[in-house]
Amino acid sequence: MIELLQRILGWFGYLQRGPVLLQLLVVLLPLLVGTRLRRPRGRWAALLPLAAIGLGIGALALARQPVGLALFLAELVAGWQALGLLHRLLGRVIEPRALGLLESRLIRPGFLLVAVLALIEQIDNLADLGVIPVGRWFGAEVNLGDLGGALLIVYVLVMGSGPPAAGAAWLVQQGVGLSDGSRRALQLMLRYVVIGLGILWALDHIGFNTTAILAVAGGLSVGLGFGIKEVFSNFISGLWLLFEGSVRPGEVLFIDGDPCEVRSLGLRAAVLWRDRDNAELVIPNQTFFTATTTTYTGSDRLRRSQVTVGASYRHDPKQVMALLEATALATPRVLAEPAPKALLLSYGDSAVEYALRFWIANPMDNVSICSDVHAAVWHAFAEQDIEMPYPQRVIHQA
Repeated sequence: MIELLQRILGWFGYLQRGPVLLQLLVVLLPLLVGTRLRRPRGRWAALLPLAAIGLGIGALALARQPVGLALFLAELVAGWQALGLLHRLLGRVIEPRALGLLESRLIRPGFLLVAVLALIEQIDNLADLGVIPVGRWFGAEVNLGDLGGALLIVYVLVMGSGPPAAGAAWLVQQGVGLSDGSRRALQLMLRYVVIGLGILWALDHIGFNTTAILAVAGGLSVGLGFGIKEVFSNFISGLWLLFEGSVRPGEVLFIDGDPCEVRSLGLRAAVLWRDRDNAELVIPNQTFFTATTTTYTGSDRLRRSQVTVGASYRHDPKQVMALLEATALATPRVLAEPAPKALLLSYGDSAVEYALRFWIANPMDNVSICSDVHAAVWHAFAEQDIEMPYPQRVIHQA
């Protein structure tokens, strides 16, 4: 480790050279000015700093100054700008949310890593750096190259295993006929299996002693029982939920009086989306084992909904119930099968209370469909001259 620190400190010696500082200034100054000033928006606006760098490099060449480092840095800047073009191309085939995660977790970090390694290669030798020892861990001598390669593979698997796992799950769905919820659950399980295998490969690649790892794991198990037992419990609960399939991505659960859709199921917590206020709820996995959870999509996605309405006593109940059923059938997104059913609930103080029950295909649309049904009933009652009375309170004055 000391040797590595000495090599890094040696790199700063290049900053004492005038030509190096001049080339850095030619490249960094246009970038700093471009970020400070409000540049005009447009297709070619992002190329202005690159054009300024090109003019600076040309001036250095005319002055017979070294330009090798400046040209290399200009290539890196051009590559970073090209990621914007790649974003537009990928945006045609990938949804924005998935594209944002792909860029922030894989594409741009990968480019920065390649850029840093290429810059180090300009001032040092990566092969020599790779054999520098960083210590003895778990009975094995670990060098910088093996450690960096193992960490890189694990990071790529963690961040980039999602799309391949999704593709494999889709192929299985097409061949076996799985539901969308089962496909998403299979996708998560495939991803975590790949990540687990990648971690095992990384440990073997570095050469860790398995006996030492098992001893450390035994010590950690004691700590899990005291310090982070909740985290460990959520981890086990997440694995159980994935294999059992009782809570899967795409399921609609009833949480605190609101229908919520399960967006993702991780090993620690589940992320649910609530349509009422477009909020995402992060619920620990252990909650699904300690509390009763209502699901509308356990066996199918159909949901029976209901609206209540009052009609005056002077109207025939059969006529009112027939009108309610016909109105529900004419409302968009209300299913014809099973057929809507109107019921007489009770005799109120000023009206007869009716219930209109109907089925919908998507539980998340319940609020908006009920609103449409209420509006349709209002217009239908108005056309048929059916009165909807409201409770009245008479105040007697002396």
